[in-house]
Amino acid sequence: MGAGCVKVTKYFLFLFNLLFFILGAVILGFGVWILADKNSFISVLQTSSSSLQAGAYVFIGVGAVTMVMGFLGCIGAVNEVRCLLGLYFVFLLLILIAQVTVGVLFYFNADKLKQEMGSTVMDIIKSYTANATSSREEAWDYVQAQVKCCGWVSYDNWTENEGLKNSTKTTYPCSCEKIKEEDNQLIVKKGFCEVDNGTVVNNSTVVENNPDDWPVYREGCMEKAQAWLQENFGILLGVCAGVAVIELLGLLLSICLCRYIHSEDYSKVPKY
Repeated sequence: MGAGCVKVTKYFLFLFNLLFFILGAVILGFGVWILADKNSFISVLQTSSSSLQAGAYVFIGVGAVTMVMGFLGCIGAVNEVRCLLGLYFVFLLLILIAQVTVGVLFYFNADKLKQEMGSTVMDIIKSYTANATSSREEAWDYVQAQVKCCGWVSYDNWTENEGLKNSTKTTYPCSCEKIKEEDNQLIVKKGFCEVDNGTVVNNSTVVENNPDDWPVYREGCMEKAQAWLQENFGILLGVCAGVAVIELLGLLLSICLCRYIHSEDYSKVPKY
């Protein structure tokens, strides 16, 4: 390998590892966000699923390892230290294997996760109270208001709530209420709202709590979530493919540079 090629390889590998260091920080931050988030589907599922919390710790671990790997790769590439390049290669190979494994597990367990999410949401809906003081209830209110959906499959899911079922007035979950575009969408309503008994709905005076009379969104949150995934699937797939290509290039460049280095000069390694 010529000196010019070695120099180009070194600095390309340095650039890749700098990207990996940043990627590791993003992955670590994502894991921390899963544990700290209180206002999304993630929060709703996390309250009853220990597997999601375990996944968050996995993200934090992978992010930390990726950052260490990027640091080792940068030092090893710039200073031509074969040992560090070898460690970098091993770490990168393990991370690539882990990513493929997680992807396969997620693919084959997608239906199970969907069912778990559905049962969790239905449990929240059935036990939802007018005060809506629990973290699970507040998180679900936020999801419905921001995603503009109601219930899991449809708004009819709310008919299984005892408070709404026993109401003699037109009472509905406030967070499901349709709002106008000009209204403040940052304010999330909680609990149950009522329509005055004297209000005429569907050409008849309200005498019972008929869900067809609720001024709420008709689409369920499951349908909204699936639509979002379908719309962004290409982007997600492209990002995953891009990361995999960068990792494969990093493996190839580290092997090439490692083969070129026949002797190591540890005096080049920075002392701290």
